[in-house]
Amino acid sequence: MWLGIQKLNTENFSLLKTAISEDGFVFNVYFIKLASSVINIISDVVSLFICVLIICSKYSQQLKQRTMKMLLFRKFRVLILMVFLIACSMHILIDLLPKLERRGNTGCSCSHTPSEGPQNWAKHRARSGVESGWPNKHTLRILQDFSNEPNSNISSHSPEKIPKAGDKTEAFIRPEHYAQNGDQNRRFIPDTVLNKNVPVKGSRLRALFDHPLFKRALPSLTDEDTLFNVNTDIRFDTKGATENQEWHAEQNVEEYSPTGGELTVDSYPNWLRFHIGINRYELYSRHNPVIDALLRDLVSQRITSVAMKSGGTQLKLIMTFQNYGQALFKPMKQTREQETPPDFFYFSDFERHNAEIAAFHLDRILDFRRVPPVAGRLLNMTKEIKDVTRDKKLWRTFFISPANNICFYGECSYYCSTEHALCGKPDQIEGSLAAFLPDLALAKRKTWRNPWRRSYNKRKKAEWEVDPDYCEEVKQTPPYDSGTRLLDIMDMTIFDFLMGNMDRHHYETFEKFGNESFIIHLDNGRGFGKHSHDEVSILVPLSQCCRVKKSTHLRLQLLAKEEYQLSGLMSESLLRDKLTPILIQPHLKAMDRRLHHTLNVLADCIEKEGYSNVVEDDLAGEREWGHTSPRGR
Repeated sequence: MWLGIQKLNTENFSLLKTAISEDGFVFNVYFIKLASSVINIISDVVSLFICVLIICSKYSQQLKQRTMKMLLFRKFRVLILMVFLIACSMHILIDLLPKLERRGNTGCSCSHTPSEGPQNWAKHRARSGVESGWPNKHTLRILQDFSNEPNSNISSHSPEKIPKAGDKTEAFIRPEHYAQNGDQNRRFIPDTVLNKNVPVKGSRLRALFDHPLFKRALPSLTDEDTLFNVNTDIRFDTKGATENQEWHAEQNVEEYSPTGGELTVDSYPNWLRFHIGINRYELYSRHNPVIDALLRDLVSQRITSVAMKSGGTQLKLIMTFQNYGQALFKPMKQTREQETPPDFFYFSDFERHNAEIAAFHLDRILDFRRVPPVAGRLLNMTKEIKDVTRDKKLWRTFFISPANNICFYGECSYYCSTEHALCGKPDQIEGSLAAFLPDLALAKRKTWRNPWRRSYNKRKKAEWEVDPDYCEEVKQTPPYDSGTRLLDIMDMTIFDFLMGNMDRHHYETFEKFGNESFIIHLDNGRGFGKHSHDEVSILVPLSQCCRVKKSTHLRLQLLAKEEYQLSGLMSESLLRDKLTPILIQPHLKAMDRRLHHTLNVLADCIEKEGYSNVVEDDLAGEREWGHTSPRGR
């Protein structure tokens, strides 16, 4: 019985703590496990009670009649049998539940309509189920799953799903010291574009952006290719747009009016101009001056309101500025020199503010431009958080430490306690501010499950970790069977490997553009945790699929050249941030090492499959976006 109580207090409590998922599946498991544990306890109590009665019956003077003892034993024997049968049934139901989940779900992550797409796919699957190469039902559920619950759209960043547990990969973990082997000397694929080296004089970053690879023109944009269609005849009124949203602080603040009179598009706040510039191909253009102006706003705009972000495993704050823009604040939790402890699982690692900042700069250097603008800022915890917040739960967590520093810890799943409080010096704290994407009421986004999502379990492995042919199933599953989505996943894989980010469980796209659009690289706080270790399992999607865009491949080769060098470009770019230095030198050198390893993986693929089967030519002509299809092998 004590074992049953202990099981109830441990397993179910931890499951309750992690009961945030794409749907109610985890909650169902919780209640079933709770009922099972209660039944186990009841069965133990009944068994003990019957044993006591049977023992007492042998020595009791009142139960000498044989019929009475047999009747008593028979009744309780049936009761014991029924209790144990119910307990076994509950355990069997728990084992079968993962296979039964979402069997009735009609959602589809492909470009078909929700009502007909899955049915047609199911009929086709039934007809050709015996054909080799088709993915099984379990794989299809994993690949086509995306989150549609209201909580996934609370803020501009998708909420992090609180995992139950996790597992470090064993099949692919091989700590390698690339400086000690000869892989770095392997030849890369020559290309005429790379032979036109730009002589680097002064700024490497300026020379990089002047390179022909960074001057490709986009196809002409139509109304269907832009996120918003601006009507210049309508006057933009910031006060009227927010008067019902309670964004103002309780105290009186002066009205934001940058120009006075009617506002034109060019005089809109920088955060709004950033939103207007989003299109089918990019979050922002390469040389858009609005982005640098927005980065300055994130550092200088006065904060008028602060609230905790709902969902997520760690504390994050939503900050509203005087010009009605909003940003997500991640406070500093570790110093620049600290590495992730070796015994930490990837899902329990700290979220680092400097990783968010560095990820934005790396994304821009790789010419992806899929990370919203992020800047570092030093805040006064009293004046810019405590005094302006209307969140009582947040306000109550402020206290003064024994060292007379202002501290707070907020509310979240991990690291929100007095022992893990965020303390200023004495009231100054640094953090990252990521600009919000457009409000979901104006521009809906779809959340997709990453096909190479980790198991988030301490003991179990994901399917891709044990199946070397997993990519073949992915390539036959919408939306990865056509368009550029699979190639975009490869871009995201390379991006994560350069940072050392293992926590890529979901990604998002804008609903307006359907499946023919880029994917947004959100939530990069768990990158740059270890500079002394290269987690090569992050590159498994690339090594399994052996597919990459030609533009990405050429840019990687360019960044590996001495006259550019990724670490030097990152160092120069990060100098622009107010919190510089953002990364210490070992992290910068680790990126160079990982870049060479990525090119080696691609070289192996090309040697095995052939250049034309690995490198997808996205540079030839002004082709329509999304009309290419992954080549089967």
